[in-house]
Amino acid sequence: MHQTNFLVREPLLDPKQRVVGYELTWQQSSLDPFTAQDLEELVGFVASQVNDEDGGWRLRDKILFLQAVPAMLSTDALYNMPPEHTVLSIKTSELANPNTLQAVQALRAGGVGILLRDADLARIGNRLPTIASYVEVRFSGADVASQARSYALLKQSTVRMVGRPVTTWADFDACAALGLDAFVGKLHLTPRPGSDAKGMNPAQTIIMQLMQMVKQEADIQQIEAVLKRDATLSYKLLRFINSAGFGAGREVQSLRQALALLGYTPLYRWLTLLLATASTSGYSPVLLETAVVRGRVAELLGQAALGKSEAENIFVAGMFSLLDRLLGIPMQEVLEAIQLSDDVVAALLTRGGKYGPYLALAEACELNSALVASLAASLNLTPLDVNKAHLSALAWAQNLAG
Repeated sequence: MHQTNFLVREPLLDPKQRVVGYELTWQQSSLDPFTAQDLEELVGFVASQVNDEDGGWRLRDKILFLQAVPAMLSTDALYNMPPEHTVLSIKTSELANPNTLQAVQALRAGGVGILLRDADLARIGNRLPTIASYVEVRFSGADVASQARSYALLKQSTVRMVGRPVTTWADFDACAALGLDAFVGKLHLTPRPGSDAKGMNPAQTIIMQLMQMVKQEADIQQIEAVLKRDATLSYKLLRFINSAGFGAGREVQSLRQALALLGYTPLYRWLTLLLATASTSGYSPVLLETAVVRGRVAELLGQAALGKSEAENIFVAGMFSLLDRLLGIPMQEVLEAIQLSDDVVAALLTRGGKYGPYLALAEACELNSALVASLAASLNLTPLDVNKAHLSALAWAQNLAG
């Protein structure tokens, strides 16, 4: 299916809005449920992309939640996934079959996580911890007291609760107060009511100044002088240039040498990332991760057609597409604060220009949009191209700090 269907993701957030994992599935073009073969291929494809033979699990501490049906519970593909980072979600009604129950319990004994959907908590009772590590709960604001009693009992067990769907910030806060462990939904893309714009802090102001200087290709000595005004920025640049990911080959100890090695375009990209991470406006960690993944997906999708240098600009466009929310200031103010190329501005404002369609496709993968297929086709990208870029970007984002 990875050659004909598109992969879509949904983040699972903890009460502090940090991403604890992702639910991955094939985009569904009809109402027909996925077959066991479809879901086996999903597990196999994901394992091939994010579990490296040499480097191991590429998603660090993230857990992947994957849909399951009884016929694929013994698939060989599961052996290629680390059990501690794998959760299979299955309908509780399927456990009525003794063979399915036995298979689920065997997986649990082997360390694979099991999430039960549509569970009758009162009916399962004390048996739940022996069957599942997660249970999906449907939060409703209608009878909070009754739900609180059910959740209180679960909190005393080892079973973790995943709320779905959490569609408003009021529900998110209520679920967090009730002790739920994780939440599914795209709430992070919706600004919290009453969250005032904070403006830029001193670190962001310096980064913006540096970005302007890089855009104008100012002299390296001038850029170095501005960098030296912020010890934290200087430290971060040297740490980045000496990281294994950059591969300088020898230890770089001076800012001037680091700037010369990096070059203007990669330096601009690095500053874009720093601008987002320097935020103190109360943004959620998931928003930053979404921006990084979005930018990287768009960059990878554009590399073949536009080349590496142009693709760097697509990454910047992807990061800037959420910068208004990350910085807590309107997009127009962001665009006034820094000079961007016409192509990046067109991508940000209308998803137009030569970068816009790649950004739109990366966004569509996040939102499970019906436009994924048509956007990919318009860019001559196959589902396999998009799926590989998607999972590669997820892995890249996790290892960014390393």
